[in-house]
Amino acid sequence: MAEIQLRNVNKRWGNFVGVDNFNLTIPDKEFLVLLGPSGCGKTTTMRMIAGLEDITDGEIAIDGKVVNSLDPKDRDVAMVFQSYALYPNMNVYENIRFPLKVRGIDPSTHDAKVRRASAMVELDDFLHRKPAELSGGQRQRVALARAIVREPNVFLMDEPLSNLDAKLRVSTRAQIKNLSHELAVTTIYVTHDQIEAMTLADRVVVMEKGIVQQVGSPTEIYDRPANMFVASFIGNPAMNLINGDIQNGTFEARDTRIPGLSAASGKTTLGFRAEDASLAAAGEGQITAPIYTLELLGDATMISVRIGQALVAVKADKTFRAEIGDPISIRVPPEICHLFSTDTGQRIDG
Repeated sequence: MAEIQLRNVNKRWGNFVGVDNFNLTIPDKEFLVLLGPSGCGKTTTMRMIAGLEDITDGEIAIDGKVVNSLDPKDRDVAMVFQSYALYPNMNVYENIRFPLKVRGIDPSTHDAKVRRASAMVELDDFLHRKPAELSGGQRQRVALARAIVREPNVFLMDEPLSNLDAKLRVSTRAQIKNLSHELAVTTIYVTHDQIEAMTLADRVVVMEKGIVQQVGSPTEIYDRPANMFVASFIGNPAMNLINGDIQNGTFEARDTRIPGLSAASGKTTLGFRAEDASLAAAGEGQITAPIYTLELLGDATMISVRIGQALVAVKADKTFRAEIGDPISIRVPPEICHLFSTDTGQRIDG
């Protein structure tokens, strides 16, 4: 069992706050993703769990034991880095074996452990090669195998797919998902890519400027973002956000009028997802504006219009054709709308 607890964890460098009052319990065997833009504190949080970064305040406990003062080697965690961190003078077999040698594991067990780990990431045919002879995806699999061979209580993965091209990211992501199911080990995964977070995580922690914005399952975060930051960060495309006013249950903004909302009157930011809206016959939608741009996606056509300073997207059928500047009408039913306070950015539940 490897439950991890972070209690009032802070990290400061002088007046700069890297992580602010982080509180979370990560159950045994959970796959948790720390998600956010560069500089939000997600990697710092992981490094504090690993013992590579001292915490300023608070406690970190693994398996019920406070590990603040323990060296990284004594925390029983294995880390996979963005940079792979392989030894260029060693072949794949020796790279995978290296943690066993360092930790003084019985040499008679090394071969079986190395071959089990290499088989899990499909490297059996490459054990004799040096890292320079491998592709980026293969090198990342060596790094994964080197972590697996240790059989740790916790896996920590710091943006492991960032250096891979789009196709390799998809295949390696699937491999990590399968491995997490097979190994059933508590895993903390850091990324700025919301697609990775949505596809891999049991739970996602969304961070900004060192502060946790929302914790929940991928579905919860996608369907009910806690604030405008989460709404604008999760989803591809991000949620449409339009600033306007609500009066007597009707939201109004430039080229936009959406009645039937149960919310208090006043300045409000209304959000909806591109796939939840649809095109309507001329004059029958809640938004009417000229087309700003069209993008053919293969399975759909993404249409954008400009509403004030905001670009608003809607998905149409893949056969839809029009020209930039043509007027369109967009149907936005009130039940698909999300409402946020324009002043605080927090969700309004009507």
